[in-house]
This record gives sequence, structure tokens and C-alpha cells, in this order.
Amino acid sequence: MKKQQKSKMCLKLAQFTVERAEEAIFWHGPEGRFEQVNEAACRHLGYTRQELMGLAVHDVNPDRPKDSWEFFWSEIKESKVMTIDTRHRTKDGRTIPVEVRANYMEFEDREYVVSFVRDITERKRNEEERTRAFEEIQRLKKQLELENEYLHEEVLELQPYGSIVGNSPALQNILRQIEMVAPTDASVLISGESGTGKELIAREIHKQSGRKERSMIRVNCASIPKDLYESEFFGHVKGAFTGAVRDRAGRFELAHQGTLFLDEVGEIPPELQSKLLRVLQEGSYERIGDEKTRQVDVRIIAATNRDLKKEIAMGKFREDLYYRLNVFPVEVIPLRRRKGDIPLLAAYFLDSAVKRFNCPKPKLTKADVLQLQNYEWPGNIRELQNILERAVITQRSKRLRLDIPQQTREGEGIEAAFTPAPTAIGENDAGILTNADIKRMERDNITAALERTQWKIFGKEGAAELIGLKPTTLISKIKNLGLKK
Repeated sequence: MKKQQKSKMCLKLAQFTVERAEEAIFWHGPEGRFEQVNEAACRHLGYTRQELMGLAVHDVNPDRPKDSWEFFWSEIKESKVMTIDTRHRTKDGRTIPVEVRANYMEFEDREYVVSFVRDITERKRNEEERTRAFEEIQRLKKQLELENEYLHEEVLELQPYGSIVGNSPALQNILRQIEMVAPTDASVLISGESGTGKELIAREIHKQSGRKERSMIRVNCASIPKDLYESEFFGHVKGAFTGAVRDRAGRFELAHQGTLFLDEVGEIPPELQSKLLRVLQEGSYERIGDEKTRQVDVRIIAATNRDLKKEIAMGKFREDLYYRLNVFPVEVIPLRRRKGDIPLLAAYFLDSAVKRFNCPKPKLTKADVLQLQNYEWPGNIRELQNILERAVITQRSKRLRLDIPQQTREGEGIEAAFTPAPTAIGENDAGILTNADIKRMERDNITAALERTQWKIFGKEGAAELIGLKPTTLISKIKNLGLKK
């Protein structure tokens, strides 16, 4: 009798413990129908105990269809214990992520599964947040790697003019325009002759914009091979074409939330202009070989030394693309029309050259300034910088030797600006060089620079720096002239 009483007492204690447990507990047989539940199970699903007795597992678990029950039962009989992350659907239709620990047991010649269920909503939320954080870290890491790759390329190409220097009315007007447009996201079209500092204006607009914390990505549209434009702008996936050995992001993707500077935009082939217009209008594009449409948020600044209205009339540039780019036009005045800035620019370039080349600082006299102001500067600020850097290198006893070419006529190339003015030119005593003379002198000048630097092209004291050209431009000239080491 005492043994029976003790057994009844243990059963009551077990029932009390199960009923007061915080975990939801369900009992069901081979058919999956609930045969017993505790109070926590009723709270968990929002049903009364009587309502739950009429339901089966597949009624409250959207991840466990009725026809899969036979497979589950055979699996739990074999393994005895299973832990599953799944979902429960409550009476009011909410879906709750849960962890279920199912235990197979036999009692009085019957088979049961007792399941202990725990709400893991908070755990799932934390996991999702960690996943999002990890994905964002990976995205930013990839973005930085791509930016580093592109910026390394730009370091090899970029010939900076330094800061915006000058106080002429024309320059002050440009600075006011920058101040007005920079805080907006409006597209800007910078026009002006080669060498006037259009990229410097673009960088200043980006620097004063709300996107200054992200990169300004530069695309030199004149230097991209025709068949690589689309890949350069939009990127490609591995295997998209011969030579595509890995996925590559395009400049638009790299400039996301930053600024994309399209230098020499007039050089973009007409067949690509429509795709460029689509990105500007819709903010979406696809990599070559990829069906996934990507969204992008970029601010466009474009620059050109061409008359795009004439290009439109000739059918070489889309009119709708022109108006999309030309929301805010900025015209950069050539140096010959703002000669009042030459003294400040000359002093700035002299200081920069002295630091770069580790040379003594020469004196810039009034006569030197007057000589500089009397020249028309067909190569603009770039030509002024090159001549002053060359003067620092060739100075004697801190006296400048300004190697200013003879005045060129309108329409002539600026190649003469990179070679000394001839003292004698043989039969051509009118003082005018023929095209053949210019090419020959350019060849001799490049050859001399290469020999002096032992064919070092890139970097400090390389031939490109000595001549005053971009390394990529010098390499192109070496190939065109057929020069070999």
C-alpha cells in the first residue's frame, strides 16, 4: 500500500512539474495528433487545452506538411532524440521561430514523442543582425579593396596641378559656382581646353559635397579601348568573355554613394551612350555576363574639351545624354584669358617642384613673370607647370632658365611647348617649324629623357615626370614612335 501511495505521489509531482514548466511541452502519437500539452504550450500557441487536443503537428507547424509525417516518425524512432529549428503558427496567425527537442519513448505498449519547445525569436534576431553586420563588413572590405586597386591605377596616371590657385575674376566666378552646386546632387558638366584644370574643379566639387566621405572615382573616357567600355563602366563576371578570369566591379559600382568623374566624356562611343543614359535615369545596370540588376547611387561630374553641341549636330553625341549631364555647366577659362593668375601659379609650381625634386629654390623675378605673362599658353596650366618644373631642374646658381617656346599660331599643336625654342632651323628661316620638325624634336626629346633616366618611366625622377607627361601617355608615344631600349 505504501509503495502505491509513493508512486501516486511521484506521479503528481511529475505532473505538477510539467504543468509549471516554462517550456511548451507536447505529447503526440504515431499519427502526429496531440494527446497531451502543458499550460506553457497553450500560452505559446494561443489555444485552449481542449482546442489543441483536436489538432496535429502539421496544423501548427508550417514547415512540417502532413505527407512528411511518416518520414519524420521513422527518423525519430531510429535516432530517439532530435533537435530541430523550425516554426510554429499561433492561433492568431503569427509565425514564431522555435527550437524543438523531440524525444521518442514507449509506455504501456504505446509509442509517443514528447517535444520540448522553446521560442528562439530573440536568438534568431541576434543571428540575423550578426549576419547583416558580417555581410556589411565584407561588402565594405571588398569596396576598400576595389577602391585601393583603382586608386593605385590613378596614382600612376594622375598629374595633379596642386590646389586651386589664383585671384582673377574668372577664377573667383568658378569658385562661386562650385560653392553653389557642390552641396547638391546635380550633374555638372565642366568644359574647357586641355590643361585648364577641369579635374581639379571636379575634385573640389566632390570635396565640398555631402558625398565627400566616399571616393570620387575617375574614368578617363579617352583612354579606354572601344571594346572594354562596357566592362570598365559596369563590370563583368568570370567567364563573360575571353580574359575575364575573375569577377570585376565596374566604376559605377565602385562609385556607389560617391562621385563618378567622367573625364573627356565626349569620347564615349555612341553605342554605349544609351546604356550610360539608362544608368543615369534609372540608377540600375547589369555586369557583362550577369542577369542580376544592380542599383547604384552616384553623383555624375563630366568634363570635356569638345564642343558637345557640335558633336550632337554631327550625330556623335546623344542630345538627351547631353541634357542629362549639363544640369549645371561650368566653363573653365583658359590661362591666356586670366594672366593675372600667372604670378601666383608660378610661385606655387616653383615651391612644389623644389620639394619634389629636392632642388635649391630659385628666385622668380619680375622679368620672369613678365616673360610668362607675354606667352599665350596653348597648353594652359599643364604647360606652365611643366615649364617651371623644367626650369627648376635646369637652374644655374638659383637663376631660372625659362624654356618658353616661340609663340605658336592658333591651330598648331602644343608639342613645341615640350621642346626648347630652336635657335636655328636651317632653310626655314621664317622661324616656323614643320610638322616633321616637331615630330623629330619630340622623338629626340623623349629619347634623351629615356636615356637620362635609363628607361625608367614611372615614379619620381622617371622619364614621364621629367618630360611632364602622364606615364600612360608617354608609353603610348614610345610605341607610336617605335622607340626601343
